[in-house]
Amino acid sequence: MGIFSSIKEKLFGKAEEKPAETITAEAVKPATADVSATPTVSNEAVATSTASQPAAATPGQPVDVAAILDAAVAKNGQKLDWRHSIVDMMKALGMDASLKERKELADELGYTGDKNDSASMNIWLHKALLKALADNGGKVPADLLD
Repeated sequence: MGIFSSIKEKLFGKAEEKPAETITAEAVKPATADVSATPTVSNEAVATSTASQPAAATPGQPVDVAAILDAAVAKNGQKLDWRHSIVDMMKALGMDASLKERKELADELGYTGDKNDSASMNIWLHKALLKALADNGGKVPADLLD
């Protein structure tokens, strides 16, 4: 598995780890043949049960990358700026952010610049990674995709 796949799995997998609220039998009544009957599920019950579902559980629903990374940074305890730093983003996800790993990620994402110019590579990597996440079902803030 490549570095990008690991990042995607960590992000999209974290969305799936959120516990779903249990719906009781009383909250949802079985469907009946009478389609004119008034539904027995309150709007509040529907909102509560769907709001707690993981973002990746609903097909077509993008995973909120920013929310997951913000939570990862808070859990990490270090001052990490994932919105501007590929190194901090990888650290927030508990990954090895070494130059070797970043060079491997650069190869995966198609970087053609000088990998010995790590500053330029890191800037490119950060943007390319966020774009790749967005292209693969991630919801990334628009200002980070510029």
